[in-house]
Amino acid sequence: MHPTTLHNRALIRIGGVDARAFLQGLLTQDVLTLAPGNPRWAGLLSPQGKALFDMLLWADPAQSDDVLIDCEADRAEALMKRLTIYRLRRPVTIALEHGLAVHWSDEGGAPGVPDPRLPALGNRLLAPAETGDASDAWHRHRLNLGVAEGVGELGDDKTLWLECNAEELGGVDYSKGCYVGQENTARMHYRNKVNRRLVVLPIGESDPARQRLAWPELGLALDHRPVDTLTGIDLPSWLATAIADAPAA
Repeated sequence: MHPTTLHNRALIRIGGVDARAFLQGLLTQDVLTLAPGNPRWAGLLSPQGKALFDMLLWADPAQSDDVLIDCEADRAEALMKRLTIYRLRRPVTIALEHGLAVHWSDEGGAPGVPDPRLPALGNRLLAPAETGDASDAWHRHRLNLGVAEGVGELGDDKTLWLECNAEELGGVDYSKGCYVGQENTARMHYRNKVNRRLVVLPIGESDPARQRLAWPELGLALDHRPVDTLTGIDLPSWLATAIADAPAA
């Protein structure tokens, strides 16, 4: 059996009776209706609607008020610090969860639940950590499907959330009410003003002037491109369909 633990991910437990209401006013997803076995991809944005952190949210079936945040391990301390700033006097606890780890597998019949962004990404599971590390395999699999994540790819206050393909990957709820960055995000959506996209594409079709990262060993690059420059480029099918179906601005 292949390793499944993603050692480059960490879990933060947000606890207390106000935990969900606290996160509800900060994140792009509806936290109040988060249910066990149905994680959601979410962002914590700047007031201008740019991505600061992305994460998967999990309901803890054993602690109904608690939320587990599946995030980059290297960014966990920074995320906890940012959440602490917003906490003020709320009776909410923010701490690393050491008893569980994030697991991933793309094997058929693997335990866990489908990644909420794209079922083809495979299954995720929260369970005690194993020694083997699946991080490299996950990285390759995810990029081959054209899905960007993390500060290295989305940027830190560099990219508007909808330019990160958040709508196509289920990372925003337009009916949940206010959150940080909501005003600009909603305006872009309702006015169809997503003029740029983060795209994973064949490295030979990358524009050096707009390239954010490149992975020569995978033959892929990540560009931040105006939508009108993407015609004829070999894009992931889920993104190509979304762009083609978008109404004219």
